[in-house]
Amino acid sequence: MNLTYGIKDKPQFKHMLVFAFQQVLAILAATILVPALINGACPGANMSQAAALFGAGVGTIIYQLFTKFRSPVFLGSSFAFIGSMIVTFAGAASVALGYLGLVIGAVLAGLVYVVISCVVRVAGTGWVSKIMPAVVIGPTVAIIGLSLAGNAIGNLVSGTYSADASAYVFDLTTALHILCGLVALAVVMLCSVFGKKMAKLIPFIIGILSGYVLASLITLIGKVAGVEAMVIMDYSAFTSLFKEITLSSFVQIPEFTFIKALGGFSDFNLAYVGTVAIAYVPVAFVVFAEHIADHKNLSTIIGQDLISDPGLNNTLLGDGVGSMAGAFFGGCPNTTYGESVACVAITKNASVATITTAAVMCMLMSFFSPFVAFLSTIPTYVMGGICVSLYGFIAVSGLKMLQPVDLNDNRNLFVAAVILVSGVGGLAITFGQVTLTTAACSLILGILANTMLSKKKAAE
Repeated sequence: MNLTYGIKDKPQFKHMLVFAFQQVLAILAATILVPALINGACPGANMSQAAALFGAGVGTIIYQLFTKFRSPVFLGSSFAFIGSMIVTFAGAASVALGYLGLVIGAVLAGLVYVVISCVVRVAGTGWVSKIMPAVVIGPTVAIIGLSLAGNAIGNLVSGTYSADASAYVFDLTTALHILCGLVALAVVMLCSVFGKKMAKLIPFIIGILSGYVLASLITLIGKVAGVEAMVIMDYSAFTSLFKEITLSSFVQIPEFTFIKALGGFSDFNLAYVGTVAIAYVPVAFVVFAEHIADHKNLSTIIGQDLISDPGLNNTLLGDGVGSMAGAFFGGCPNTTYGESVACVAITKNASVATITTAAVMCMLMSFFSPFVAFLSTIPTYVMGGICVSLYGFIAVSGLKMLQPVDLNDNRNLFVAAVILVSGVGGLAITFGQVTLTTAACSLILGILANTMLSKKKAAE
Protein backbone atom coordinates (compact mmCIF):
# COMPACT_ATOMS: atom_id res chain seq x y z
CA MET A 1 0.00 0.00 0.00
CA ASN A 2 1.27 3.47 -0.90
CA LEU A 3 1.19 5.37 2.39
CA THR A 4 0.68 9.11 2.55
CA TYR A 5 2.64 9.17 5.79
CA GLY A 6 5.04 6.39 6.71
CA ILE A 7 5.91 5.18 10.20
CA LYS A 8 8.71 7.69 10.72
CA ASP A 9 7.00 10.63 8.98
CA LYS A 10 5.87 13.62 11.02
CA PRO A 11 3.05 15.71 9.51
CA GLN A 12 2.96 19.45 10.11
CA PHE A 13 1.97 20.11 13.71
CA LYS A 14 -1.41 21.67 12.85
CA HIS A 15 -2.22 18.75 10.58
CA MET A 16 -0.98 16.19 13.10
CA LEU A 17 -3.39 17.54 15.72
CA VAL A 18 -6.28 16.95 13.33
CA PHE A 19 -5.06 13.47 12.37
CA ALA A 20 -4.58 12.59 16.03
CA PHE A 21 -8.10 13.74 16.89
CA GLN A 22 -9.39 11.45 14.16
CA GLN A 23 -7.62 8.51 15.81
CA VAL A 24 -9.22 9.52 19.12
CA LEU A 25 -12.66 9.48 17.51
CA ALA A 26 -11.95 6.09 15.92
CA ILE A 27 -11.13 4.44 19.26
CA LEU A 28 -13.42 6.55 21.44
CA ALA A 29 -16.66 4.58 21.38
CA ALA A 30 -15.14 1.23 22.35
CA THR A 31 -12.73 2.71 24.91
CA ILE A 32 -15.40 4.43 26.99
CA LEU A 33 -18.01 1.74 26.36
CA VAL A 34 -16.17 -0.87 28.46
CA PRO A 35 -16.48 1.04 31.78
CA ALA A 36 -20.08 1.88 30.88
CA LEU A 37 -20.85 -1.84 30.44
CA ILE A 38 -19.21 -2.68 33.78
CA ASN A 39 -21.22 0.04 35.51
CA GLY A 40 -24.39 -1.39 34.00
CA ALA A 41 -23.57 -4.95 35.02
CA CYS A 42 -22.26 -4.08 38.50
CA PRO A 43 -24.38 -1.46 40.31
CA GLY A 44 -22.15 0.67 42.47
CA ALA A 45 -19.00 0.09 40.39
CA ASN A 46 -19.05 3.65 39.03
CA MET A 47 -16.01 3.28 36.79
CA SER A 48 -14.85 6.55 35.23
CA GLN A 49 -14.93 6.90 31.45
CA ALA A 50 -12.54 9.85 31.67
CA ALA A 51 -10.08 7.68 33.61
CA ALA A 52 -10.40 4.93 30.99
CA LEU A 53 -9.54 7.51 28.32
CA PHE A 54 -6.49 8.59 30.32
CA GLY A 55 -5.46 4.96 30.85
CA ALA A 56 -5.70 4.28 27.11
CA GLY A 57 -3.38 7.21 26.44
CA VAL A 58 -0.84 6.04 29.03
CA GLY A 59 -0.96 2.46 27.76
CA THR A 60 -0.41 3.59 24.17
CA ILE A 61 2.63 5.70 25.05
CA ILE A 62 4.17 2.81 27.00
CA TYR A 63 3.51 0.51 24.05
CA GLN A 64 5.25 2.98 21.73
CA LEU A 65 8.25 3.17 24.05
CA PHE A 66 8.68 -0.62 24.10
CA THR A 67 8.25 -0.87 20.32
CA LYS A 68 10.70 2.00 19.74
CA PHE A 69 7.97 4.05 18.03
CA ARG A 70 7.80 1.63 15.07
CA SER A 71 4.27 0.27 15.38
CA PRO A 72 1.41 2.66 14.47
CA VAL A 73 -1.43 1.31 16.60
CA PHE A 74 -3.46 2.64 19.55
CA LEU A 75 -4.25 0.71 22.72
CA GLY A 76 -7.70 0.97 24.27
CA SER A 77 -10.03 -0.77 26.74
CA SER A 78 -10.21 -4.50 26.03
CA PHE A 79 -13.62 -6.14 25.61
CA ALA A 80 -12.07 -9.56 26.23
CA PHE A 81 -11.66 -8.78 29.93
CA ILE A 82 -15.24 -7.58 30.56
CA GLY A 83 -16.23 -10.91 32.14
CA SER A 84 -13.09 -10.86 34.28
CA MET A 85 -13.77 -7.30 35.41
CA ILE A 86 -17.31 -8.16 36.41
CA VAL A 87 -15.95 -11.03 38.53
CA THR A 88 -13.66 -8.65 40.43
CA PHE A 89 -16.69 -6.67 41.54
CA ALA A 90 -19.15 -9.53 42.00
CA GLY A 91 -16.66 -11.53 44.04
CA ALA A 92 -15.49 -8.65 46.20
CA ALA A 93 -16.58 -7.79 49.70
CA SER A 94 -16.81 -4.14 48.68
CA VAL A 95 -16.47 -1.93 45.63
CA ALA A 96 -13.06 -0.78 46.90
CA LEU A 97 -11.76 -4.36 46.84
CA GLY A 98 -13.21 -4.61 43.33
CA TYR A 99 -11.00 -1.78 42.15
CA LEU A 100 -8.00 -3.44 43.77
CA GLY A 101 -8.98 -6.58 41.89
CA LEU A 102 -8.94 -4.65 38.61
CA VAL A 103 -5.34 -3.60 39.21
CA ILE A 104 -4.21 -7.04 40.40
CA GLY A 105 -5.94 -8.76 37.48
CA ALA A 106 -4.36 -6.43 34.93
CA VAL A 107 -0.92 -7.01 36.45
CA LEU A 108 -1.38 -10.79 36.29
CA ALA A 109 -2.60 -10.62 32.68
CA GLY A 110 0.29 -8.34 31.78
CA LEU A 111 2.74 -10.77 33.34
CA VAL A 112 1.46 -13.47 30.97
CA TYR A 113 2.54 -11.23 28.09
CA VAL A 114 5.90 -10.64 29.74
CA VAL A 115 6.51 -14.40 30.14
CA ILE A 116 5.50 -15.11 26.52
CA SER A 117 7.73 -12.24 25.41
CA CYS A 118 10.70 -13.85 27.16
CA VAL A 119 9.91 -17.17 25.47
CA VAL A 120 9.76 -15.44 22.08
CA ARG A 121 13.07 -13.70 22.74
CA VAL A 122 14.71 -17.10 23.36
CA ALA A 123 12.85 -19.25 20.82
CA GLY A 124 12.46 -16.67 18.05
CA THR A 125 9.36 -15.99 15.93
CA GLY A 126 9.66 -18.76 13.33
CA TRP A 127 7.02 -20.81 15.14
CA VAL A 128 4.49 -18.00 14.67
CA SER A 129 4.61 -18.23 10.87
CA LYS A 130 4.63 -22.01 11.08
CA ILE A 131 1.49 -22.46 13.16
CA MET A 132 -0.23 -19.30 11.88
CA PRO A 133 0.49 -18.91 8.14
CA ALA A 134 -1.57 -16.62 5.89
CA VAL A 135 -4.27 -19.27 5.42
CA VAL A 136 -4.87 -19.18 9.20
CA ILE A 137 -4.26 -15.56 10.10
CA GLY A 138 -6.14 -14.07 7.11
CA PRO A 139 -9.55 -15.58 7.85
CA THR A 140 -9.01 -14.94 11.57
CA VAL A 141 -8.47 -11.22 10.94
CA ALA A 142 -11.61 -11.26 8.79
CA ILE A 143 -13.55 -12.86 11.66
CA ILE A 144 -12.33 -10.16 14.07
CA GLY A 145 -14.03 -7.61 11.84
CA LEU A 146 -17.11 -9.70 11.14
CA SER A 147 -17.60 -10.55 14.81
CA LEU A 148 -17.98 -6.83 15.47
CA ALA A 149 -20.53 -6.37 12.70
CA GLY A 150 -23.44 -6.91 15.08
CA ASN A 151 -22.17 -4.11 17.33
CA ALA A 152 -21.92 -1.72 14.40
CA ILE A 153 -25.44 -2.45 13.14
CA GLY A 154 -26.88 -2.43 16.67
CA ASN A 155 -25.40 1.01 17.25
CA LEU A 156 -26.53 2.23 13.83
CA VAL A 157 -30.14 1.23 14.46
CA SER A 158 -30.24 2.09 18.18
CA GLY A 159 -33.93 1.20 18.21
CA THR A 160 -36.30 -1.17 19.95
CA TYR A 161 -35.47 -4.81 19.26
CA SER A 162 -38.29 -7.33 18.85
CA ALA A 163 -37.16 -10.76 20.05
CA ASP A 164 -40.20 -12.43 18.50
CA ALA A 165 -39.61 -11.00 15.04
CA SER A 166 -35.81 -11.10 15.40
CA ALA A 167 -35.62 -7.60 13.99
CA TYR A 168 -35.61 -3.98 15.04
CA VAL A 169 -38.93 -2.15 15.21
CA PHE A 170 -38.86 0.33 12.33
CA ASP A 171 -40.42 3.53 13.66
CA LEU A 172 -39.67 7.20 12.92
CA THR A 173 -36.92 7.45 15.53
CA THR A 174 -35.17 4.32 14.28
CA ALA A 175 -35.44 5.56 10.69
CA LEU A 176 -33.81 8.86 11.65
CA HIS A 177 -31.03 7.02 13.51
CA ILE A 178 -30.29 4.96 10.41
CA LEU A 179 -30.43 8.07 8.21
CA CYS A 180 -27.88 9.98 10.29
CA GLY A 181 -25.59 6.95 10.58
CA LEU A 182 -25.72 6.23 6.84
CA VAL A 183 -25.06 9.89 6.02
CA ALA A 184 -21.97 9.74 8.23
CA LEU A 185 -20.89 6.53 6.49
CA ALA A 186 -21.53 7.99 3.01
CA VAL A 187 -19.47 11.10 3.81
CA VAL A 188 -16.59 8.91 5.02
CA MET A 189 -16.64 6.88 1.82
CA LEU A 190 -16.91 9.92 -0.46
CA CYS A 191 -14.11 11.78 1.31
CA SER A 192 -11.87 8.72 1.31
CA VAL A 193 -12.41 7.94 -2.39
CA PHE A 194 -12.94 11.36 -3.99
CA GLY A 195 -11.54 13.74 -1.37
CA LYS A 196 -8.58 15.98 -2.07
CA LYS A 197 -5.61 16.44 0.25
CA MET A 198 -6.90 16.93 3.83
CA ALA A 199 -10.41 15.60 3.14
CA LYS A 200 -8.86 12.28 2.12
CA LEU A 201 -6.83 12.18 5.33
CA ILE A 202 -9.62 13.04 7.78
CA PRO A 203 -12.73 11.29 6.41
CA PHE A 204 -13.87 10.12 9.85
CA ILE A 205 -13.86 13.60 11.39
CA ILE A 206 -15.87 14.97 8.46
CA GLY A 207 -18.24 11.99 8.56
CA ILE A 208 -18.88 12.18 12.31
CA LEU A 209 -19.44 15.95 12.17
CA SER A 210 -21.87 15.50 9.25
CA GLY A 211 -23.92 12.97 11.19
CA TYR A 212 -23.75 15.11 14.35
CA VAL A 213 -24.97 18.25 12.55
CA LEU A 214 -27.77 16.39 10.77
CA ALA A 215 -28.95 14.82 14.04
CA SER A 216 -28.88 18.26 15.73
CA LEU A 217 -30.96 19.80 12.92
CA ILE A 218 -33.52 17.00 13.11
CA THR A 219 -33.72 17.42 16.89
CA LEU A 220 -34.22 21.18 16.53
CA ILE A 221 -37.03 20.65 14.02
CA GLY A 222 -38.59 18.06 16.30
CA LYS A 223 -38.61 20.42 19.28
CA VAL A 224 -40.06 23.29 17.24
CA ALA A 225 -42.72 21.07 15.67
CA GLY A 226 -43.43 19.25 18.93
CA VAL A 227 -42.64 15.83 17.44
CA GLU A 228 -40.99 13.83 20.24
CA ALA A 229 -39.86 11.05 17.91
CA MET A 230 -37.62 13.53 16.09
CA VAL A 231 -35.73 14.56 19.25
CA ILE A 232 -32.84 12.16 18.70
CA MET A 233 -29.99 14.10 20.35
CA ASP A 234 -29.24 13.97 24.07
CA TYR A 235 -27.43 17.06 25.38
CA SER A 236 -27.94 16.23 29.05
CA ALA A 237 -24.17 15.87 29.54
CA PHE A 238 -23.80 19.56 28.68
CA THR A 239 -26.80 20.82 30.66
CA SER A 240 -25.78 19.01 33.86
CA LEU A 241 -22.20 20.20 33.43
CA PHE A 242 -23.05 23.89 33.23
CA LYS A 243 -25.74 24.16 35.90
CA GLU A 244 -23.13 26.01 37.92
CA ILE A 245 -20.28 27.77 36.14
CA THR A 246 -17.28 26.91 38.27
CA LEU A 247 -13.70 25.84 37.66
CA SER A 248 -14.74 22.22 38.25
CA SER A 249 -17.17 22.61 35.35
CA PHE A 250 -14.19 22.87 33.03
CA VAL A 251 -11.31 21.06 34.73
CA GLN A 252 -11.75 17.90 36.75
CA ILE A 253 -9.27 15.21 37.78
CA PRO A 254 -10.49 11.79 36.60
CA GLU A 255 -11.30 9.20 39.27
CA PHE A 256 -8.19 7.08 38.82
CA THR A 257 -8.50 3.40 39.67
CA PHE A 258 -5.38 3.17 41.82
CA ILE A 259 -6.79 5.81 44.19
CA LYS A 260 -10.04 3.88 44.61
CA ALA A 261 -8.10 0.64 45.00
CA LEU A 262 -6.27 1.87 48.11
CA GLY A 263 -9.33 1.19 50.25
CA GLY A 264 -9.37 -2.47 49.27
CA PHE A 265 -6.25 -3.51 51.17
CA SER A 266 -8.14 -3.78 54.46
CA ASP A 267 -10.02 -6.81 53.12
CA PHE A 268 -7.16 -8.15 51.00
CA ASN A 269 -6.60 -11.93 51.10
CA LEU A 270 -4.87 -14.57 49.02
CA ALA A 271 -8.13 -16.38 48.25
CA TYR A 272 -9.38 -13.33 46.40
CA VAL A 273 -6.09 -13.04 44.50
CA GLY A 274 -6.62 -16.64 43.39
CA THR A 275 -10.12 -15.80 42.16
CA VAL A 276 -8.82 -12.82 40.22
CA ALA A 277 -5.99 -14.90 38.73
CA ILE A 278 -8.42 -17.53 37.48
CA ALA A 279 -10.55 -14.81 35.91
CA TYR A 280 -7.73 -12.91 34.18
CA VAL A 281 -4.82 -15.20 33.31
CA PRO A 282 -6.60 -17.54 30.84
CA VAL A 283 -8.10 -14.53 29.03
CA ALA A 284 -4.59 -13.13 28.53
CA PHE A 285 -3.73 -16.15 26.37
CA VAL A 286 -6.84 -15.50 24.28
CA VAL A 287 -5.90 -11.85 23.76
CA PHE A 288 -2.37 -12.97 22.86
CA ALA A 289 -3.78 -14.71 19.79
CA GLU A 290 -5.64 -11.56 18.80
CA HIS A 291 -2.45 -9.56 19.40
CA ILE A 292 -0.67 -11.60 16.74
CA ALA A 293 -3.61 -11.29 14.33
CA ASP A 294 -3.73 -7.49 14.73
CA HIS A 295 0.01 -7.12 14.16
CA LYS A 296 -0.01 -9.46 11.17
CA ASN A 297 -2.85 -7.40 9.69
CA LEU A 298 -1.09 -4.11 10.40
CA SER A 299 2.13 -5.50 8.88
CA THR A 300 0.28 -6.20 5.63
CA ILE A 301 -1.18 -2.69 5.60
CA ILE A 302 2.06 -0.79 6.17
CA GLY A 303 4.25 -3.18 4.18
CA GLN A 304 6.57 -3.94 7.09
CA ASP A 305 6.76 -7.11 9.19
CA LEU A 306 6.18 -5.95 12.76
CA ILE A 307 6.72 -9.50 14.03
CA SER A 308 10.39 -9.09 12.99
CA ASP A 309 10.83 -5.34 13.54
CA PRO A 310 10.33 -4.09 16.24
CA GLY A 311 9.82 -7.77 17.05
CA LEU A 312 7.03 -9.80 18.61
CA ASN A 313 8.82 -9.83 21.96
CA ASN A 314 8.75 -6.01 22.05
CA THR A 315 5.14 -5.68 20.90
CA LEU A 316 4.12 -8.18 23.58
CA LEU A 317 6.06 -6.32 26.26
CA GLY A 318 4.53 -3.03 25.15
CA ASP A 319 1.03 -4.48 25.10
CA GLY A 320 1.45 -6.22 28.46
CA VAL A 321 3.04 -3.37 30.40
CA GLY A 322 0.76 -0.86 28.66
CA SER A 323 -2.23 -2.91 29.73
CA MET A 324 -1.02 -2.88 33.34
CA ALA A 325 -0.57 0.89 33.28
CA GLY A 326 -3.91 1.45 31.55
CA ALA A 327 -5.74 -0.50 34.26
CA PHE A 328 -3.73 1.20 37.02
CA PHE A 329 -5.20 4.55 35.95
CA GLY A 330 -8.41 3.65 34.11
CA GLY A 331 -9.37 0.23 35.45
CA CYS A 332 -9.50 -1.36 32.01
CA PRO A 333 -6.75 -3.65 30.70
CA ASN A 334 -5.79 -2.42 27.24
CA THR A 335 -5.30 -4.11 23.90
CA THR A 336 -4.32 -3.08 20.38
CA TYR A 337 -7.38 -1.73 18.59
CA GLY A 338 -8.64 -2.96 15.22
CA GLU A 339 -10.40 0.40 14.82
CA SER A 340 -7.02 2.11 14.97
CA VAL A 341 -5.56 -0.33 12.42
CA ALA A 342 -8.52 0.28 10.09
CA CYS A 343 -8.11 4.05 10.47
CA VAL A 344 -4.46 3.71 9.44
CA ALA A 345 -5.44 1.60 6.45
CA ILE A 346 -8.24 3.83 5.18
CA THR A 347 -6.42 7.15 5.63
CA LYS A 348 -3.00 5.71 4.62
CA ASN A 349 -1.50 7.56 7.55
CA ALA A 350 0.88 5.24 9.45
CA SER A 351 2.72 8.04 11.25
CA VAL A 352 3.63 6.88 14.76
CA ALA A 353 3.91 10.54 15.71
CA THR A 354 0.18 10.84 14.99
CA ILE A 355 -0.62 7.85 17.22
CA THR A 356 1.54 9.23 20.04
CA THR A 357 -0.10 12.64 19.73
CA ALA A 358 -3.52 10.96 19.93
CA ALA A 359 -2.42 9.25 23.15
CA VAL A 360 -1.33 12.55 24.70
CA MET A 361 -4.56 14.12 23.48
CA CYS A 362 -6.62 11.43 25.25
CA MET A 363 -4.75 12.08 28.50
CA LEU A 364 -5.28 15.84 28.30
CA MET A 365 -8.92 15.60 27.23
CA SER A 366 -9.75 13.42 30.21
CA PHE A 367 -9.16 16.46 32.47
CA PHE A 368 -11.45 18.82 30.54
CA SER A 369 -15.07 18.15 31.43
CA PRO A 370 -16.64 20.05 28.49
CA PHE A 371 -14.64 18.01 26.00
CA VAL A 372 -15.53 14.72 27.67
CA ALA A 373 -19.16 15.89 27.68
CA PHE A 374 -19.00 16.73 23.97
CA LEU A 375 -17.57 13.33 23.14
CA SER A 376 -20.33 11.65 25.13
CA THR A 377 -22.97 13.52 23.09
CA ILE A 378 -21.78 12.03 19.80
CA PRO A 379 -24.77 9.82 18.96
CA THR A 380 -24.31 6.06 19.11
CA TYR A 381 -26.02 5.67 15.74
CA VAL A 382 -23.56 8.06 14.09
CA MET A 383 -20.64 6.05 15.48
CA GLY A 384 -22.46 2.91 14.28
CA GLY A 385 -22.37 4.21 10.72
CA ILE A 386 -18.67 5.00 11.07
CA CYS A 387 -17.96 1.55 12.52
CA VAL A 388 -19.56 -0.12 9.50
CA SER A 389 -16.57 1.11 7.52
CA LEU A 390 -14.00 0.46 10.27
CA TYR A 391 -15.08 -3.09 11.06
CA GLY A 392 -15.71 -3.84 7.41
CA PHE A 393 -12.21 -2.74 6.54
CA ILE A 394 -10.77 -5.10 9.16
CA ALA A 395 -12.71 -7.98 7.61
CA VAL A 396 -11.65 -7.12 4.07
CA SER A 397 -8.01 -6.72 5.17
CA GLY A 398 -8.09 -10.29 6.43
CA LEU A 399 -9.56 -11.57 3.18
CA LYS A 400 -6.86 -9.72 1.24
CA MET A 401 -4.25 -11.72 3.16
CA LEU A 402 -5.67 -14.82 1.45
CA GLN A 403 -4.77 -13.58 -2.03
CA PRO A 404 -1.41 -15.40 -2.27
CA VAL A 405 -2.93 -18.58 -0.83
CA ASP A 406 -3.77 -21.38 -3.26
CA LEU A 407 -7.41 -22.11 -2.42
CA ASN A 408 -7.55 -24.76 -5.14
CA ASP A 409 -5.59 -26.90 -2.68
CA ASN A 410 -8.13 -28.59 -0.42
CA ARG A 411 -5.75 -28.37 2.53
CA ASN A 412 -5.91 -24.58 2.40
CA LEU A 413 -9.59 -24.56 1.50
CA PHE A 414 -10.56 -26.61 4.54
CA VAL A 415 -8.52 -24.48 6.94
CA ALA A 416 -10.05 -21.23 5.68
CA ALA A 417 -13.52 -22.77 5.63
CA VAL A 418 -13.30 -23.98 9.24
CA ILE A 419 -12.23 -20.54 10.46
CA LEU A 420 -14.81 -18.58 8.48
CA VAL A 421 -17.81 -20.80 9.24
CA SER A 422 -17.05 -21.13 12.96
CA GLY A 423 -16.45 -17.39 13.16
CA VAL A 424 -19.50 -16.25 11.20
CA GLY A 425 -21.54 -18.84 13.09
CA GLY A 426 -20.50 -17.16 16.34
CA LEU A 427 -18.77 -20.08 18.03
CA ALA A 428 -17.72 -19.00 21.52
CA ILE A 429 -17.14 -21.15 24.60
CA THR A 430 -17.50 -20.19 28.25
CA PHE A 431 -16.14 -22.31 31.07
CA GLY A 432 -16.30 -20.90 34.55
CA GLN A 433 -15.44 -17.22 34.39
CA VAL A 434 -13.41 -17.55 31.19
CA THR A 435 -14.84 -16.98 27.73
CA LEU A 436 -13.09 -17.97 24.52
CA THR A 437 -14.24 -15.30 22.08
CA THR A 438 -15.41 -16.07 18.57
CA ALA A 439 -12.10 -14.91 17.11
CA ALA A 440 -10.13 -17.04 19.59
CA CYS A 441 -12.19 -20.18 18.93
CA SER A 442 -11.88 -19.71 15.17
CA LEU A 443 -8.13 -19.22 15.43
CA ILE A 444 -7.66 -22.31 17.60
CA LEU A 445 -9.70 -24.46 15.20
CA GLY A 446 -7.75 -23.04 12.27
CA ILE A 447 -4.41 -23.83 13.91
CA LEU A 448 -5.53 -27.39 14.68
CA ALA A 449 -6.85 -27.93 11.16
CA ASN A 450 -3.71 -26.49 9.56
CA THR A 451 -1.43 -28.58 11.80
CA MET A 452 -3.34 -31.75 11.03
CA LEU A 453 -3.41 -31.20 7.25
CA SER A 454 0.17 -29.95 7.07
CA LYS A 455 1.38 -33.44 7.99
CA LYS A 456 0.48 -34.58 4.49
CA LYS A 457 2.29 -31.59 3.01
CA ALA A 458 5.40 -32.42 5.04
CA ALA A 459 5.26 -36.03 3.90
CA GLU A 460 5.05 -34.96 0.25
